[in-house]
Amino acid sequence: MAQVQFYGTGRRKNAVARVYIYPGEGNITVNNRDLLSYFGRRVLETLVKQPLEITGTAGRFDVKVRAKGGGISGQAGAVRMGIARALVQADPNLRPILKKAGFLTRDPRMKERRKYGLKKARRAPQFSKR
Repeated sequence: MAQVQFYGTGRRKNAVARVYIYPGEGNITVNNRDLLSYFGRRVLETLVKQPLEITGTAGRFDVKVRAKGGGISGQAGAVRMGIARALVQADPNLRPILKKAGFLTRDPRMKERRKYGLKKARRAPQFSKR
């Protein structure tokens, strides 16, 4: 029999996380590693678990994530959004709670592109009078 699973995509900066949740004991796996060994910081671990804790579904779902791009902080934000979207797919009644907490809103801040004539996005070459 096929296992019931729900999917959510999360994005933040250049990071993209493909999140699958399915009924289980609450195990979270990111790129085939457990949560703390992948992110390495308790702050990011708490950030990732926020949607599960705020909805009270922390022990009900196993989470499997494929994250790529960006840094670990951006990936943690992307995973959080992916989990929130997957939870809404699993139970549409959770949408108002997650929406109010701001977990379903995409963070639009991105790295600014480099402009010609400049060294970085805004950093101009050093000025010299002579």
